[in-house]
Amino acid sequence: MIELKELSKVFDTGKGSLKAVDDVSLSISSGEIFGIIGYSGAGKSTLIRLLNGLEKPTSGSVTISGQNISASKGQDLRKARQKVSMIFQHFNLLWSRTVKENIEFPLEIAGVPKSKRNARVLELVELVGLAGRENAYPSQLSGGQKQRVGIARALANDPEVLLCDEATSALDPQTTDSILELLVDINKRLGLTIVLITHEMHVIRKICHRVAVMEGGRVVELGDVLTVFQAPQQEITKRFVAQVTDTEDSNETIKHLRELYPTGELVKLIFVGDQTEQPILTKLIRKYPVDINIVHGNISHTQRGAYGTLIIQIKGTQPEIAQALAFLNEESIQTEVMA
Repeated sequence: MIELKELSKVFDTGKGSLKAVDDVSLSISSGEIFGIIGYSGAGKSTLIRLLNGLEKPTSGSVTISGQNISASKGQDLRKARQKVSMIFQHFNLLWSRTVKENIEFPLEIAGVPKSKRNARVLELVELVGLAGRENAYPSQLSGGQKQRVGIARALANDPEVLLCDEATSALDPQTTDSILELLVDINKRLGLTIVLITHEMHVIRKICHRVAVMEGGRVVELGDVLTVFQAPQQEITKRFVAQVTDTEDSNETIKHLRELYPTGELVKLIFVGDQTEQPILTKLIRKYPVDINIVHGNISHTQRGAYGTLIIQIKGTQPEIAQALAFLNEESIQTEVMA
């Protein structure tokens, strides 16, 4: 569906050249929700602009549905862009137009007859949950409603790809979740391929099938979201995963417990998928003469299944603790003794 090959983008600045995207190669399947995460300056915004032809690569190529976007010009590029829509962090609505008029704007530009425009707008208003608000102006809408208008407008020309540029960054957590749920619903109903960029791992966890982690213009880690949560390889990825799996309170608790209980081991357990529903600790306590103290626990749900972390203190003799850890490993529970 989307193929990036050795993609690079260099900007000339007054102080020299800046490589914003550095030799990126990856494939995105049709119907996939693909996340690109990175901190400011990682190159993710430039990458998404390369996807819709707003930027031309210095080298490499962008191919969408068999068409080389990076080499297209004029009418061919305009046609290609109709199949690649985009929603933005700050909505970019026309404030002098109603909800209905904002949604039908791209259809006007495309020369769609008024009768067909009206039918399409009503369909999209229903799809994004704005029935009854067709005649409202942006100033009369909440942030979440404005983003729903932006999504409906982006879907007007029946695109194959929807690009989301920090689409929930300006929203509160509850509204963010409702917009993410809408994107998942649209993905399932329409089979739409969605590519989103963000600096929030919560967004990736909530809706993405796969994720690319960017740093310094390069993709430093790429994989299924559940796999990345289970075993992040790069330090930057570990920091992102910690956004939704660790808390300062747990770190303080661990420090406090180390002071109170100098014996035993503090162990972090990682559960994936069906493991999160199994009584592993009950089995452990029944089988071995160890004491278990639960310090901190958290379960996150991804599109591919659940991911849970549990920090426990195991008290007993060293042989007993070793047997307990061996049992957990036999049960395919990933363990990490916390130093």
